[in-house]
Amino acid sequence: MLDDFSSLGVHSDFISGLDALGIQKPTPIQKEAIPMLLQDGGDLIAQAQTGTGKTAAFGIPLLTKVDPTSPLIQGLIMAPTRELAKQISKALFRFTKYCQDKTFIEVATGGDKIDLQTQRLSRPTHILVATPGRLMDLIKKGLVLDAVKFLVLDEADEMLSMGFQAELDQIFKLTAKREATWLFSATFQKKLHLLTQHHMSSQAHRLKVDPTQIVNRNIDHYYAICAREEKDTFIINYLNKQASSRGLIFCRTRAGSIRMSEILAEAGFSVAVIHGDLSQRDRDKAMRGFRKERSQFLIATDVAARGIDISGLSFIIQHQLPDAMQYYTHRSGRTGRAGKRGVSITLIEPEERRQIKKLEESLGLNFTLA
Repeated sequence: MLDDFSSLGVHSDFISGLDALGIQKPTPIQKEAIPMLLQDGGDLIAQAQTGTGKTAAFGIPLLTKVDPTSPLIQGLIMAPTRELAKQISKALFRFTKYCQDKTFIEVATGGDKIDLQTQRLSRPTHILVATPGRLMDLIKKGLVLDAVKFLVLDEADEMLSMGFQAELDQIFKLTAKREATWLFSATFQKKLHLLTQHHMSSQAHRLKVDPTQIVNRNIDHYYAICAREEKDTFIINYLNKQASSRGLIFCRTRAGSIRMSEILAEAGFSVAVIHGDLSQRDRDKAMRGFRKERSQFLIATDVAARGIDISGLSFIIQHQLPDAMQYYTHRSGRTGRAGKRGVSITLIEPEERRQIKKLEESLGLNFTLA
């Protein structure tokens, strides 16, 4: 039985790093992917949503396979957003805490100074985590990817939906000497099928994680039926009862997140807001203030919130149902972390009740009327 990381073939140094993060039992995708990637290492196409433990599933094999004695970039990880890229980089660094040989990991995303990134990449770098747009900027400045052996695409569907088709095609061409491509995606639309057909082995291993296996059982799921004009009042009344508890409010659009932050600030709450149109400096400032508890509540859109990993959040509120079902797991998974219980509340309009039933059936959840 593959019930621990040792039985998956993970080196004891990495097991110590995982243990320090409170990760002792492998998730379903880790049980499937880690032994296969460690032993075989060929192409992998995995359908898995946010919250399945993907970073360790590809990160541990990648860290195991890179050669720390070579100064060149051997692993390239692509992520759709700045926040997710930085979260991946931070996780990989933490996995190596007890390793004897130093693995150098760099992250390159838009919003940060490109000259500083170029300078850092002139030093020995074994793994680069990047967003597509910034990677193409660095390539124009002379970055060479000839030594890349392993290309990882995390949340590939999201990168395509954000319009990075041409960039990904170019990245595949520039890493033509690679040994393997590991692709992770929550959904597989036609564009993604074409991408895998053109650039990956027809013999690629395929994995699919059952969505009902990835839901955090420490989260209590509620829904409230509100007319659109009643939602603000519901949220204000709920926040007034929270004392010092901290939470996250999801809005579907940039305009909606800004409007919600203004309403809550006017009601006297301490809030921060992040959305896709903010500069990286402003995003970092908002997140830093929230992490340091200078603001009690954070309002965010889905794309901007990818990569948020803050412990101690008591609840999340979804002002509207997400556009795609996989976002529900991502949103609700921001609470109930590190073994603590959390609450997820979704506000729906009367005609959306069937969507709650659909979530229950697809994810194996039980919703309670708030």
